[in-house]
Amino acid sequence: MDPATQRKAFERVVREYSEQLYWQARRIVLTHDDADDVIQNVFLKAWTHLDDFHQDSRLSTWLYRITINESVDFVRRKKNQSIVSTDQEETGIANMLLADNYFDGDETQALLQEAIAQLPDVQRTVFNLRYYDDMKYSDMSELLKTSEGSLKASYHIAVKKISDFFKRHD
Repeated sequence: MDPATQRKAFERVVREYSEQLYWQARRIVLTHDDADDVIQNVFLKAWTHLDDFHQDSRLSTWLYRITINESVDFVRRKKNQSIVSTDQEETGIANMLLADNYFDGDETQALLQEAIAQLPDVQRTVFNLRYYDDMKYSDMSELLKTSEGSLKASYHIAVKKISDFFKRHD
């Protein structure tokens, strides 16, 4: 495929998947600005590794996998670099989200995001995919390269932890 055709095709992919991938990243990194940064990295990585996509999975699966990995890596780097300010730690994620102009949820939704953010990476990812995207365990298994049984267990443990979080905040 000539470079101009490849670029046009990739622009179409960006248009088609940007919103879905943005929301997937946003649920992991929480803020609009961070999600924008992650999505830029996702499409840059997808473009530079386009030759590595051998169509052994769907394009959407490949892009979701890149998005999840980039989002989780972003959160880890942020934690490791101690970028989170002391004020942010003290006020909590819920308050940070309620102050974010791009967050359109209420206090309960902000608390849900705080509870989800406290989950380990795998549980957080599985919960987000199941709860928000209503993704089937078989699709998650392909995406995350993990057994369905393990994913079901992770989801149920995540639900229990979130439920416990809300009981403590009543």
